[in-house]
Amino acid sequence: MSGIRSSLQCHCGQRIIARDVMQTGFYLRLFGPSYVYVKYRCSRCKKLGEQFVKQEEWDGGILRNAAEEIAQDDKERFDTLGPIDINEVIDFHFQLETLGDLKGIEPPQPPAKKVKQRSSTER
Repeated sequence: MSGIRSSLQCHCGQRIIARDVMQTGFYLRLFGPSYVYVKYRCSRCKKLGEQFVKQEEWDGGILRNAAEEIAQDDKERFDTLGPIDINEVIDFHFQLETLGDLKGIEPPQPPAKKVKQRSSTER
């Protein structure tokens, strides 16, 4: 194990990134480990928090945003679908119970793109 942290998290579970950080500093000690002090405001719960991270475990990349794993087109499509409601979860549960194998799953069809039609007066 390398001993380097991969991320900082608030008590609510949200990952802390650079835009959340209000202050950083070093807490140097003559004997024992030195620490990096990080003060932040969580973007989810809006509470102030602070953490001391051992200097050996600190890496500036901890606060960088993780690369997004979803394409922008897919993100826009998911945003238009809205949140999943409980009825959709129940329907999906029953579909999984009747599913014999993975060959029975059909890939979802992307929604048709709307094409703006020009009227005869626009020409």
